Amino acid sequence: METYSLYIHIPFCKKRCSYCDFNTYAGMEDKIQDYVAALCQEISLVSSTASQRLQAHTIFFGGGTPSLLPPAQFETVMRLLKTSFDLIPGYEATFEANPGTVSLDYLLSLRKTGFNRVSFGMQSANPADLALLGRIHNYWDVIDAVKWAHQAGFHQINLDLIFGLPFQTLNRWQQTVELALGLMPEHLSLYALIVEIATPLYQWVNRGLVAQPDDDLAAEMYEWASERLEQAGYQQYEISNWAKKDDGGKLLACRHNIQYWRNLPYLGFGAGAHGYASGYRLANVPGVTPYINKFWDNKKADFPFSPANEQVNKINKRVEMEETMMVGLRLTDEGVSLQDFQTRFGESVQDIFGKEIQYLEKVGLLETGDRLRLTKHGRLLGNQVFMRFIGSS
Repeated sequence: METYSLYIHIPFCKKRCSYCDFNTYAGMEDKIQDYVAALCQEISLVSSTASQRLQAHTIFFGGGTPSLLPPAQFETVMRLLKTSFDLIPGYEATFEANPGTVSLDYLLSLRKTGFNRVSFGMQSANPADLALLGRIHNYWDVIDAVKWAHQAGFHQINLDLIFGLPFQTLNRWQQTVELALGLMPEHLSLYALIVEIATPLYQWVNRGLVAQPDDDLAAEMYEWASERLEQAGYQQYEISNWAKKDDGGKLLACRHNIQYWRNLPYLGFGAGAHGYASGYRLANVPGVTPYINKFWDNKKADFPFSPANEQVNKINKRVEMEETMMVGLRLTDEGVSLQDFQTRFGESVQDIFGKEIQYLEKVGLLETGDRLRLTKHGRLLGNQVFMRFIGSS
């Protein structure tokens, strides 16, 4: 029986960040109650139309800023998830939070509700970086948030950091990493800034008001951080993710995201949420009000479909193999197992992608053996590697 991951999208924000092109909306907090009601309808409908009661092992509330939801709303949704799915003992339940939107009481309430992992969007410790990004918090808020999370009983805390910012020097990035390490989080996610079209930051760069990010400097920042985190006892398990081990030697990786990177099934609920189940990739209508309107009347659906679906794409075997290579190679240590690929698809990865693998190994981006993995240089050029497999037929 397949084991699912569950993603819940909370699209509300106090303020939209200058670099953000996610499906988020500021100034719509008055819609939260109606949104949660629609969200619960979707969860109930999709789960009840499955041919059997589904098992799930991870839950992830992403956004947006999920920490804008009152604890009572979280409790309502979590209670429904627990009654709609068979949650495997020891399941992982994560919520994302802006460090400036939480308190000790708030975190205590969410811990009591069943969450055991929290991801804080620290992004930087530097005030100038945070101002450029349009963040509403400062480093002192991060200190408080991490302290309160520990006091509330969270033993898995992630900090998100962004590098390669305009005007960001290597020294400034190093200071941010050191200050993040000083908070002793169990997990760190480091992302290179991408200047997305239709964001304020893109307009500023396009008009010459803000410097274009330096790709070479960003690569230097990434390589330095990789070495520094290894020195600090963190193990890199994915291109952008590092984790410590617990006292029993278990790596405290984000199990929810590993589900994506192994190309395994997950259900997405909420405005703009994506899912992958029963051979279909699904995407919900993105807007808050359009999403709510999808559930005004009694709706019917057949699993894995939802009345909120805006896009539905059937994935054939070839595409599934290509996507498995693309996401699996993001896992720096695990990579893509030749035996697992053979078991899953009944065909050899060498028979399907032999030419691509041979070329990537020749140019030093891929290492082979019983697993295929990116080389250290390949981690810097991951997108060039992934493109070799997508549409390769």
